[in-house]
Amino acid sequence: MKLVFAGTPEVAVPALDALIASGRHEVAAVVTRPDAPAGRGRKLVASPVAQRAEEAGIEVLKPVKPRDEDFLARLREIGPDCCPVVAYGALLPKAALDVPARGWVNLHFSLLPAWRGAAPVQHAIIAGDEVTGASTFLIEEGLDSGPVYGVLTEEVRPTDTSGDLLTRLAFAGSGLLAATMDGIEDGTLHAVPQPHEGISLAPKLTVEGARTDWAAPALRVDRLVRGCTPAPGAWTVFRGERLKLVAVTPVPDRTDLAPGELSAAKNNVYVGTGSHAVELLWVQPQGKKPMRAADWARGVRIAPSETLGA
Repeated sequence: MKLVFAGTPEVAVPALDALIASGRHEVAAVVTRPDAPAGRGRKLVASPVAQRAEEAGIEVLKPVKPRDEDFLARLREIGPDCCPVVAYGALLPKAALDVPARGWVNLHFSLLPAWRGAAPVQHAIIAGDEVTGASTFLIEEGLDSGPVYGVLTEEVRPTDTSGDLLTRLAFAGSGLLAATMDGIEDGTLHAVPQPHEGISLAPKLTVEGARTDWAAPALRVDRLVRGCTPAPGAWTVFRGERLKLVAVTPVPDRTDLAPGELSAAKNNVYVGTGSHAVELLWVQPQGKKPMRAADWARGVRIAPSETLGA
């Protein structure tokens, strides 16, 4: 089939690579978000998908909005049979959805209908899911509600961050997306409507939503930190300034600290929660690089009964 691939971040690159390497389909063009400011100089930088497509000699389309008439006209000129999508980052209008004869097929990183939305992996970790996965489905005008072609499952490991889990799903999902394209082409795959039960939503995580509630149980605090790593980053407040929490671990046998209360030893820093304590492993003070929590504690000289989050 002739394909136009839509995607933007690094997590979409393995799927693009899989389609390029398949030898069965022609990736005629790539659709991605416009260049964005990055780095200290805030220079405009092409998306990871755009960079990979340019390396492969594939045409790159960067509409400001996918309803722009120039973009729609070019898409019609190319005449794709199908448009695979991975984390494109913009809603597709009906005028775009109607162009490919076999539709737009999204690789979504959850077991639909669970965790429809922009941040499925983060929400799966925060919710304490033990198993998640990826799904390919036909895009409709609703939010991730279209019929499903295929799924794969992936265990959520006890120490997974959203970055860890998303990386594994990106590589496993690239094979699922390529196989879905094959099955659509040869007629062996047919999309099945999603069940009406088990629907959950995964909106984009906000900075405020990543603030740690020390009155919550330790497992909840741990899952929030892991789910918000690397972005948007779980955080708390110490002496009036924001402190990013890069890594923590629950300590079930430490129950003597009140929620938010700090206790620093030579090589360990503990903080109380609504159940038992967690140990701070890595933190990032405002305006500084990540550092070991013990080094941070020595530098700030934590006073007895001092707290986080106040």
